[in-house]
This record gives sequence, structure tokens and C-alpha cells, in this order.
Amino acid sequence: MTEWTRLPDLASRAVGGGVVWANDELFAERENLIKPAEPVYQTYTFGHKGQIYDGWETRRRREAGVDQAVIRLGMPGTVRGVVVDTAFFKGNYPPFCWVEGAQVDGYPAAGEITEWFPLVERSALKGDEKHYFDVSEGRRVTHVRLTMDPDGGIARLRVHGEPIADPRLLVGGIDLAALENGAVVTGCSNMFYSSPNNLIAPGQATVMGEGWETARRRDDGNDWVSLRLAAPGVVRLVELDTSHFKGNAPGWASVSACDERTDPEAWFDLLPRTRLQPDTRHRFVVDSAEATQVRLDIYPDGGMARLRIIGTPTSDGLTHLQEMWAKTTN
Repeated sequence: MTEWTRLPDLASRAVGGGVVWANDELFAERENLIKPAEPVYQTYTFGHKGQIYDGWETRRRREAGVDQAVIRLGMPGTVRGVVVDTAFFKGNYPPFCWVEGAQVDGYPAAGEITEWFPLVERSALKGDEKHYFDVSEGRRVTHVRLTMDPDGGIARLRVHGEPIADPRLLVGGIDLAALENGAVVTGCSNMFYSSPNNLIAPGQATVMGEGWETARRRDDGNDWVSLRLAAPGVVRLVELDTSHFKGNAPGWASVSACDERTDPEAWFDLLPRTRLQPDTRHRFVVDSAEATQVRLDIYPDGGMARLRIIGTPTSDGLTHLQEMWAKTTN
């Protein structure tokens, strides 16, 4: 055990991390790599692909090559150490592994990340054991790539370090679209699988069912949700979170708004149609604009975990919140 294990796990699913790609996961799913809980094992639990493992396991290679997985950190930052845990993988662990990092802006697909730098050099592994690797690289990391040579299974990957926030996203305000602040869903094209109220619920979604998901479209339209904000406010940041939606996330989304105090028909773009990634928390700084209503359009359909509209109430918006408080507490 080393001192840096006291630092947060930047890759954990608990803080929004995601395994965005792996070249193979035939025996056990890649997402297991970043589960917060320690791995477990139950004897004689066989599925249609063999013994079920709580980790990431690839097929046996019959040709030269390596297996890889790309993890988007939930909290980008400086990495101080990496733990590669081969718990319960005894005859099927990889003999070697290495770890690389990348610093990229925005929300690229895994294949669009082209510049990687070393975090952990090629190192020998043992079966059923935690391996601790110090990291001296000082650059901020947004993604890591785990390579196992040539194949096998790894239960968990922990990426311990110090979070470094993007100052461009540090805008002041509250979530004007939060259910707990008084925002209301006013319309919805489809809620076949789950309620659009989930979009603006408190906290992070922990499973897909805690978001909003529509039926599959078989036409040329798209799905949407409209909201009345908790109070008139100046919008500064939009968050579109597709966490847990992997094969059913929307391909694109847009957010429009209007200020019904001046013209309820004059809708304008807060965020033009923008490509989304599956299982990703997207945050976009927008041109400051006053609004009382917003509409989220997803293209063509799918699921979204959360929608956040960050901004500051206007003076009359603050008065509205105070009046609502006074009216219901006296």
C-alpha cells in the first residue's frame, strides 16, 4: 500500500468515469474495470460464455497482438498512482500490462484520441493480486488506455490522483432546471421507458432506469422534453449526461430557450445540434442569455440520464423564489 492510494480514484464509476471502448470483452464486460466495489467471485457460476468473472476478460488470442481498453476519467487530473488488480484471475491473467494517458478537450470517441503518453511502462503481472505502480507524469489526464499483453483478465483498474478542474466550466449559479429548485416538465414527446422527471432529479443516475428513455423511432422525427425553469435566470452552462446509456444514447442533441416575459414564441438556441457520446457527462459553456423555459431535443431518440441548466436567477426570478417561499411557510 502506498500513500497515493488515499487520493480519489479518478476513473471510478462513482465519480462519472466510463470505459468508452475495448477491442474485446468476450468473457467479461469492460465496464467492470471501474466499478467502485471490490471484485467478488462465486464458484460454478457459468453463463453461456463460461465462468462469470467480476472484471474485464478477453478471448484467448490465436495471433499476435494485445488487448486494450480506453477509460474516460470521471474527474480529470494529475495521476499519482495506478492499481491493476487481477483478483480471482489465476490461470487467465495477462503476463504484462501498461497504461497510457491522454489530455483532450471536448468529448471525442476513443478512436479520435491519437496522442498518448506513458503513465506505467510495460510491467509484469501476477495472478489474483493487486499491483501498485507509481506515476511521475505531471500532465493533466482526461483518458487512460490500459493494455494487456497479450490477453486475459483484469478485475479492476484504479487511477488515483488529484482532480484538476477546467476553469472554463467553473461558472457561478444554480441549477435552474432542478426538480428540487422548482423546475417543472411541461411537455414530452415520449416517455415509454421512464419519466422525463428523472432528467431533472437530484444527484447522479446510478443505473439506466434512473434517466429518461424513449421508444425506438421508426420515422424521421425526433424526441424532446420542455421545461419551465425554477425561476427566470441567466443561463451560462448546459450539462447533458448520457451516463449508463451505451447502445441507446442519442446521437445528437440541441437545447433551445425562450423568455416568456418578453415573447413566449421567440425561441433561440442555447446549444445548437451537437454530437453526443454514450455514457458521458457533457458540459457546455453557452452565451449568457435570460430564459424562463428550455427545450431539449434529442436526435433521433434514446436515453438521457440528466439535464442541468446552470445559471443565476434574475432579480425578478429571485423575487419569485422568495415569494414562493413566503407563501408556503407563513
